Amino acid sequence: MTDNPHTPLLDTVKRPADIRGFTNAEISQLADELRQETVRIVSITGGHLGASLGVVELTVALHYVFDTPEDRVIWDVGHQVYPHKILTGRRDRMLTLRQGGGLSGFTKRSESEYDAFGAGHSSTSISAGLGMAVSRDLMGGDNHVIAVIGDGAMSAGMAYEAMNNAGSMDSRLIVILNDNDMSIAPPVGAMSAYLSRLISSKSFRSLRHLGKEMAKVFPRRFEEAAKRAEEFARGLVTGGTLFEELGFYYIGPIDGHNLDHLLPVLKNVRDADLEDRGPVLLHVVTRKGHGYAPAEESPDKYHGVGKFDVITGELVKAKSNAPSYTNIFSGALNKEAEKDGRIIAVTAAMPSGTGLDLFAKNFPQRFFDVGIAEQHAVTFAAGLATEGYKPFVAIYSTFLQRAYDQVVHDVAIQNLPVRLILDRAGLVGADGATHAGAYDLAYLSCLPGMVIMAPSDEAELIHMVATASAFDDGPSAIRFPRGEGAGVDLPAEGRPLPIGKGRVLREGGAVAILSLGPRLQEALAAADDLAAKGYSTTVADARFAKPLDEDLIRELAAGHEVMITIEEGSPGGFGAHVMQFMAGEGLLDGNLKFRPMAFPDRFIDHDAPKVQYEAAGLSASAIVATALGALGIGEEPSAEAAEPARA
Repeated sequence: MTDNPHTPLLDTVKRPADIRGFTNAEISQLADELRQETVRIVSITGGHLGASLGVVELTVALHYVFDTPEDRVIWDVGHQVYPHKILTGRRDRMLTLRQGGGLSGFTKRSESEYDAFGAGHSSTSISAGLGMAVSRDLMGGDNHVIAVIGDGAMSAGMAYEAMNNAGSMDSRLIVILNDNDMSIAPPVGAMSAYLSRLISSKSFRSLRHLGKEMAKVFPRRFEEAAKRAEEFARGLVTGGTLFEELGFYYIGPIDGHNLDHLLPVLKNVRDADLEDRGPVLLHVVTRKGHGYAPAEESPDKYHGVGKFDVITGELVKAKSNAPSYTNIFSGALNKEAEKDGRIIAVTAAMPSGTGLDLFAKNFPQRFFDVGIAEQHAVTFAAGLATEGYKPFVAIYSTFLQRAYDQVVHDVAIQNLPVRLILDRAGLVGADGATHAGAYDLAYLSCLPGMVIMAPSDEAELIHMVATASAFDDGPSAIRFPRGEGAGVDLPAEGRPLPIGKGRVLREGGAVAILSLGPRLQEALAAADDLAAKGYSTTVADARFAKPLDEDLIRELAAGHEVMITIEEGSPGGFGAHVMQFMAGEGLLDGNLKFRPMAFPDRFIDHDAPKVQYEAAGLSASAIVATALGALGIGEEPSAEAAEPARA
């Protein structure tokens, strides 16, 4: 507690223990200051604002009521953790948020002891929390474990798998359902808050416990009837029957922005008798962007936001005039859908992020947002494909990892023409390793019959959307990066490309560079540099990671001293398949020096994309150094050597 009324309370907080002597009025003031500080910081750095503003009071309440970090708080996804970071000793570093060498935009175990579990993808908190609760029980501990999960994340099957498991166990686990869409919440107010305090109180739970013990004296059918009657009665009052059926003791809903409601209920849950074991679910209703009008009015716009003016909420416009790959895909798919009524668009809770919001507006009957349920999205699309439709499933590359079994079993084995659209392929800048689309080339290229395309620029993307629409002989995928294109002229409409055929853009005699995807621009720059040094260079655009253009590969291998492949993906992808083909053909038995260039075998932290690609050793200068090293001129760079030093 501060003695100086003019000193902001937030300035006195270095760690959560500092707030535990505050009065309720001071806690409310702290929440207001924390909200203002969060807005100020994100206006400078950009980031996930709306979700963070929605949990300010909840964040303060959790750190006030519970003994963190001894008590574990697990934040699902991590979009909402900026207030948490500010309160847990990282306020002085918040302006480094999502920048190279700075704080992660998500929870990260290596960053702070208060980050109990790393997050970036959704629906993991209950599973992780249950693991921590069981570990505590095995070690004889008595700390609390609190998993915070949003209502959107509850659309993923993993959350229910975890709840089903937790509900069958006696481990004490507190799950807080942060319902910020009112999707399952009945009205909240004073009566609901009163009932929640009553239901969570020790006296009520003791009475409930006594009733259970008394019921055990009678035959089993009476015990079961008593249990059902109590659950049904509370379900009528609170609407929590679903969670009760999963084995949770349901409390709520309560207003997540009213500390007078929130604090007493959290204290009741914390102070429950140890013998009253089992999981508890507290249903908290919040609003994204709460307390900052622009974010309240446009929650989608302020979910992930760039720099903005705090007073007006106006976003700072990007300098580039080139359209983004996402917008190019959006326009191209709409044009194809105008011509073909069988095209259907599917996404997993990312209509705006994948550019399908325009499709939804123009073709509402053919658009499906299935929620955070990537597995279902893929198999749903497979079902559509069996009936002759042309599903385009637009999912970030990093999120498609969650549906890999469905891609294999439900799509590839059955050779169904599902079109996978992998946005955010490659390195993604500020979102870092959790969101990098680094592995799709490796995990898709190994599947028989899969056609994989990677555009080198936005014009190529338009043609590849047309190619996917026309290709109906099996599954296909298009991967493209986050951000702006190369600024090339765009065709009026797409034309289908020959499947598995690349193109040669420049011919030379010493070095051949076979590029897949947007690294083509760096390959061309490297060719200019090599030519200036006296080494004429062929540059080819593979276009397809699968099937390989075998004739082109033979031609490049036969006519050059050095051959380099370059891709925006992990080892085991395009270059590995080119190398296996060449080895099988005996193309590596002679004097050809082959060098595959891919991401290094490590996770690459958040930074500006240009810096990330330099760190990955995939810049034009790295290509030049690789070529010269293979020619015996200078030393070839290693990925480790390319890693920039950080203070």
